Amino acid sequence: MDTTLIVALDLAIIMCATTSGLFWYLASRRQVRRIGRSEILDSRDINRIIVAFNRAQILNRRAAFATSATATLAAVRLGLDLI
Repeated sequence: MDTTLIVALDLAIIMCATTSGLFWYLASRRQVRRIGRSEILDSRDINRIIVAFNRAQILNRRAAFATSATATLAAVRLGLDLI
C-alpha cells in the first residue's frame, strides 16, 4: 500500500478529531446568563436563551459530524492495515 495514502489518512483522522474536540469545547463554553428570583423574564431574555441553545445545538451537530468522520476514517485506516 502506498505510504503517502496512509499518512494522508492519518492526518485527516487527526484533523477531524481535533475539529470535533474544538466544536464541543466551543459548545460547552458559552453560558446563558442566570436570572434571579426577583427578575422578570422579558422577550429579550427568552430570545437570548433560545439563541444560546440554538448555537450550542449547531456546534454539537458539527462536532458529532466530525466525530463520525473520524470514526469512518479510522475504520478505513484499520481496514487498510488488514489488507
